[in-house]
Amino acid sequence: MNKRMTARDVVAELRDGMTLGVGGWGARRKPMALVREIARSPLTDLTIVTYGGPEVGLLCALGKIKKLIFGFVSLDLIPLDAHFRAARQAGNLPDIMEIDEGMLQWGLKAATIRVPFLPCRAGLATDVESRNPGLRTVQSPYDDKEVLMAMPALELDAAIVHVDHCDERGNGQVLGPDPYFDDLYCGAAKKRYVSCESILRTEEMTRRGCIHSMVLNRTLTDGVVESPLGAHPTACVPKYGIDVEHLKEYSAGAKDADAWSRYKAKYIDVDHDAYVQAVGGAERVGKIPAPIF
Repeated sequence: MNKRMTARDVVAELRDGMTLGVGGWGARRKPMALVREIARSPLTDLTIVTYGGPEVGLLCALGKIKKLIFGFVSLDLIPLDAHFRAARQAGNLPDIMEIDEGMLQWGLKAATIRVPFLPCRAGLATDVESRNPGLRTVQSPYDDKEVLMAMPALELDAAIVHVDHCDERGNGQVLGPDPYFDDLYCGAAKKRYVSCESILRTEEMTRRGCIHSMVLNRTLTDGVVESPLGAHPTACVPKYGIDVEHLKEYSAGAKDADAWSRYKAKYIDVDHDAYVQAVGGAERVGKIPAPIF
């Protein structure tokens, strides 16, 4: 089954008010070409579930987010997304669920395996409890009687993720050091859309990486979008690293309305091919080194 789509096709299947999971991690392997397509669309009132990177600030700046469920929002080499900060400080993001990173993982895992919650110790005796009064605890039914956090399943209407390679059937490959947690986003979602640097034949993917790099199987995907540099300005190692220079330009718009207008016109209000040219082309981006943490 050929699952090829365009970014515009993907966004046409999304609806206002959806709960949307965004894969990747901070400034690593974010499906930014799909995010920018959402930014250009009339979609609104979205609930975003994410280990947040620039997709959060960008969608906040454009008024697309109704609720945010997150473990953090960081650009990695820039600790906090400036547009996210501005939205929080202005009170433009009143509905949030800020939880421990492990709790977010467990919520996605619970949705993936179709259980209502999973127990964990993360979040106990912290402000996670006081800031999220809807969370509940559960007591172990065994002799230990330990009280644990009952992390509810984070069921998603749709998920968007970015990987190195896919085949046309939807098998996905990650060659970099950060393969998590796109399989859980796709497992937790009703509809799953994957952008990739290139679409290859299945046998070519297995030549380029070991079986463990095949993080998505075709039962976890509904659509595949070939989008070279589709994670930029976040990293997609080994192909390219985090574009800190671009992220600084993006961040500057949070404090200067004119700078934001220029950024939006140059990088958001254009199609993906024009975006790639605007950021200096594939040759420049390909020279950005992988981050070292």
